[in-house]
Amino acid sequence: MSKFSRFMKANKVEKKNGMYAPTKSLMDENGKPLEWEFRHITSRENENIRDDCTIDVSVTGKPNMFRPKLKSSLYIQKMIVASVVVPDLYDKELQDSYDAMTPEELLLAMVDDPGEYNDLAAFVQRFQGFDTSFQDRVDEAKN
Repeated sequence: MSKFSRFMKANKVEKKNGMYAPTKSLMDENGKPLEWEFRHITSRENENIRDDCTIDVSVTGKPNMFRPKLKSSLYIQKMIVASVVVPDLYDKELQDSYDAMTPEELLLAMVDDPGEYNDLAAFVQRFQGFDTSFQDRVDEAKN
């Protein structure tokens, strides 16, 4: 038996999907807000999303020098989209019903109340293991 047997993938606990009702504007026949299903994303998926949302910006006063800048709103949108299992934000029929061309546009059309969207973003960040919100960390880094 390997000295690392406890670390083998077979011993890894599977993370369960979660449910959350992000908006009160979509309800079932009993008037209860519809719950959406969310999955945990992997660290690799998170890094890919972060890379996709990072741009190089020039450093003022230093020609040909750039620094990375994370487009935080886009990062949160893409993290939410990657987390959503139901409804399928990639479904063409659902996108067409909201005149949305991308899953991100559909997300913003379905959860169109800014307060509800912020609550959804906070839920997804906690669900993905971020104990403090992304904005809290940005604010902390600024100080």
